[in-house]
Amino acid sequence: MRIGLIADTHGFLDERVFDYFKECDEIWHAGDIGPLEVTDRLAAFKPLRAVYGNIDDHLARRTYPETLDFELEGFRIVITHIGGKPYAYSNNIRSFLQNNPPNIFICGHSHICRVEMDKKLNMLYMNPGAAGNHGFHQIKTLLRFSLNRGKIEHLEVIELGKRG
Repeated sequence: MRIGLIADTHGFLDERVFDYFKECDEIWHAGDIGPLEVTDRLAAFKPLRAVYGNIDDHLARRTYPETLDFELEGFRIVITHIGGKPYAYSNNIRSFLQNNPPNIFICGHSHICRVEMDKKLNMLYMNPGAAGNHGFHQIKTLLRFSLNRGKIEHLEVIELGKRG
């Protein structure tokens, strides 16, 4: 299962996302979508899993959950927007992760692309950074990877260039 991971679009969807994610089976959006035209276009292109973020309006909050918790290809995966980072998780998710850590924890919000193994919780942390033009990040980023029967393969950081 090939996954394209995106976050923090803030209403901007770089057209190159469609090229980078063309071989993906699903796209996951880790929040701060902006207007739902972003997720509408992604969902028309590939199956989409998404959560809302702190900038998202009532329409996004009615359409998408705050947190997703699901199983796929031998992994339990949790996606939320505001999650913090390894060893310094946000208050809203910390006890949930400590009491029942998933195999993969995905969040956005920081605009910092980061993939790191949390050795305390034996959990892979993934944040694709920001793919939109709003925020302090300098380079727009995405993640692409494969889940294959309990193995993560072909993890790539994709740089879309400077934010506009």
